[in-house]
Amino acid sequence: MSIPVVAADGGGTRCRLAVRSGAGDVSVVVGSANVTTGFDAALSEIRRGLSALAAKSGFSEADLISFPAFFGLAGVTGKTISERVAAALPLQQVRVTDDRPTALRGGLGHRDGVLVHCGTGSFFAMQQGGKTRFGGGWGPILGDQASAYWVGRRALSITLRAEDGLVAQSNLSRSLLERHKSAAGIVSFAAMARQAEMAAIAPLVTGLAQQGDPLAQSIMQEAGTSIATTAQAMGWQPGLAICLTGGIAAHYAPYLPVNMQKNITQPLGEPLQGALSLAQDFSKEFLDERC
Repeated sequence: MSIPVVAADGGGTRCRLAVRSGAGDVSVVVGSANVTTGFDAALSEIRRGLSALAAKSGFSEADLISFPAFFGLAGVTGKTISERVAAALPLQQVRVTDDRPTALRGGLGHRDGVLVHCGTGSFFAMQQGGKTRFGGGWGPILGDQASAYWVGRRALSITLRAEDGLVAQSNLSRSLLERHKSAAGIVSFAAMARQAEMAAIAPLVTGLAQQGDPLAQSIMQEAGTSIATTAQAMGWQPGLAICLTGGIAAHYAPYLPVNMQKNITQPLGEPLQGALSLAQDFSKEFLDERC
């Protein structure tokens, strides 16, 4: 017997929720859902998403909260916050993890390989022989190397170095100084910027890097080198798939070692599909317990 399932993939920029039933998948998108940087705001967005999902799918909210659910959310750093989120949600049967397992299942399915996820935040996942290992995902203050947030922060930092005459100015530094009026404006922005606002600088960097801007390229190369070093430490070896997911990750491909570039594989699906697949796994456990 198969029953509908609910899933969510929540990140620092947006949260996507979906219900999967015999009629197919229906999904909606709401705002940021990082439960560490904004617990109450994240829960508010999730509740809003459930209401929108009910309106779009034809299921009532009472139906949705009764279905087995799997939520992969940014900012879930351990069991304590996982249980806090689960208790705060209206769902009757829900498993809450961080957003790494959902991205891994979505990107690689059951295939062996390394997944490098670089969106607003970043993390690594290794899957081989049925075993999984995760690294990173510790947030913008202590981690998130090569994330869009990291790229934005690095771009502002290098612009200040250019303003001090320690590196040569480029279109990147000139653009950021013009955008924020002055070096003081950059410092003021950085002190108050939300994670998504800092990450929004990343497209400027990737675009200028493609045009040959030296400062932008230095940021991208620094990130690419970090990705390669971490992937190898996670256990990646030549011949093993490497999957780049998240809004900025694909831009790093030219900055990876040639042997890594040869093993880049397209993701099977998005993290939301991974969350739905894990929700179906959870549903089977739920049904087995009831039998």
